[in-house]
Amino acid sequence: MRLGAYSVALAIGLLSGCGTVSNFFAGTDNADPPAPLSAVEASVAVQTAWSTRVGQGADKEYLKLVPALADGRVFAADRKGRVSAYDASTGQSLWTAETKAPISGGPGTGEGLVLVGTSEAEVLALNKDTGELVWRAALTSEVLSAPRADQGIVVVRTVDGKLFGLDAKEGKRIWVYEQSVPVLTLRGTSAPLVWKDKVIAGFSNSKLAAVSLNEGKLLWETAVAEPHGRTELERLVDISGEPLLADGIVYVASFQGRIAAIEADSGKLLWARDMSSYSGLAVDEFGLYVTDDQSHVLALDRKDGRTLWKQDKLHARSVTAPAVYGNYVVVGDFEVLDRNCFDGNGARFQLPNPDPDGDGRGC
Repeated sequence: MRLGAYSVALAIGLLSGCGTVSNFFAGTDNADPPAPLSAVEASVAVQTAWSTRVGQGADKEYLKLVPALADGRVFAADRKGRVSAYDASTGQSLWTAETKAPISGGPGTGEGLVLVGTSEAEVLALNKDTGELVWRAALTSEVLSAPRADQGIVVVRTVDGKLFGLDAKEGKRIWVYEQSVPVLTLRGTSAPLVWKDKVIAGFSNSKLAAVSLNEGKLLWETAVAEPHGRTELERLVDISGEPLLADGIVYVASFQGRIAAIEADSGKLLWARDMSSYSGLAVDEFGLYVTDDQSHVLALDRKDGRTLWKQDKLHARSVTAPAVYGNYVVVGDFEVLDRNCFDGNGARFQLPNPDPDGDGRGC
């Protein structure tokens, strides 16, 4: 139970150091002001299982340094190169590694490794039990998403439209797959998925592609959206939020495009609807949950994409991707001390604001 409580805190407090479009265009005269939060009487009792600081923030570099939960441990990284491991139940520090690398993506896990990408076009692999550097490999461009590892292969997505397959033992390059990159893109790339013998990845041109894990050979490709408009800004259709896999179906959303359900084996489009999103998705048995580019949170029917409910009272608050916890959908926004979530009917309630350090900055 304590682990479950920590999962909620992880989703709210650490899930997104993301560079959202709202932040990306912050300061422009035509930006919508954030909706004020009304007072909410908390109807759910939430306790902080533990909290700790994991390093320096990324300020306005719009990085997605998202903690990873694996094997009963939480792995976290900061911009200045610190990578740390904690016991997920107690918060006890297990190890800290000072890589001194400008970390920009990760961490990811798999094959006994903790993986991070850097702004200097490298991926670093650390031993998950000790934090010792196992290998580092040179790529072709900055890494802004978490590397993945499975079946002896490390998969890394770079901002220049490339997907790399590396040997998990030594970091040697096995294959490279490449997609075209538009002139203008969002600052952010989605992490690849590894499923069965496939790697499924979204790209800045709104293509979702599956390649073979061992060879990088293209298996299928599906266009989630098509760019429209005369300017490069109008034609942005990036897949920057991570695709989500559930029951053999990939759910994916693009900016200024569509949200879609695609069969993972074949790439067949099952349904799609117009929607703009770049934050990411969450899913449970019946619903698909999404934060759109206006910071509205929606629940969609997984079967056909129809709207089950919509919560728009967090308009323009740079709301994160949702996380499902029991009967609740949890999101965070740009104000550090805010804790917002929704019940199964889309009604909002606010979680307590614990400040265990007594420094006024929340947990």
